[in-house]
Amino acid sequence: MEMELLDALKQHFGYDAFRKGQEAIVRSVLSGRPTIAILPTGGGKSLCYQLPALLLEGTTVVVSPLVALMKDQVDALRARGIAATFVNSSLPESERQDRQGALRRGEYRLVYVAPERFKSPSFLSAMADLTVPLLAVDEAHCISAWGHDFRPEYQQLARAREQVRAERVLALTATATPEVRRDIADALELRDPRVFVAGFDRPNLFIEVLRVSGDKDKLGRLVALSRSGGPGIVYAATRKNV
Repeated sequence: MEMELLDALKQHFGYDAFRKGQEAIVRSVLSGRPTIAILPTGGGKSLCYQLPALLLEGTTVVVSPLVALMKDQVDALRARGIAATFVNSSLPESERQDRQGALRRGEYRLVYVAPERFKSPSFLSAMADLTVPLLAVDEAHCISAWGHDFRPEYQQLARAREQVRAERVLALTATATPEVRRDIADALELRDPRVFVAGFDRPNLFIEVLRVSGDKDKLGRLVALSRSGGPGIVYAATRKNV
């Protein structure tokens, strides 16, 4: 099994080895057990459902809250020759219907949707006769009122799982406190899920809080930082402040 996974990883994605935590998550998903994965940004969350989607029979449904993220993921998969699509409100009606027609015919291995899409009769009709081996819930912290990006539609995903008859569920996020993890498991009705939490230590990052006496002092420190060289990000409350 180990060599089969590595062979599939190499064949589909061109990687010789998994990143930390990925292989255990993939194995958990393939075993059929409900799985919650908390991996840091850039930790390779997407591969944890994309690889199983290619190893399991049927069409994997990926729930994502961001239209831009869906497009980026689908473009990357298509560049690797993997049949994937997204269905969302950014598409003209004719294009949505064309994609849902191809979906109905089983032409995709992965389809990306927002949680609101499960309210669409035409989408559910396209999914009606498909085998859905996996429902992957990205940015799963959106389920929880404790999370910083709470979206009520995410709390309806247990019903969505029933609607598409998904055989497995994988919930992924880069940030989840114990309270948020419990909310994810409860909202998705996951029985005895395996929970994976990868290390978040970033030795290349240094965080420091500097206290300033006022706007003049703050501006002086920003000017000094800008002249020190190297990349940086400055956050402001409004564009007017920039």
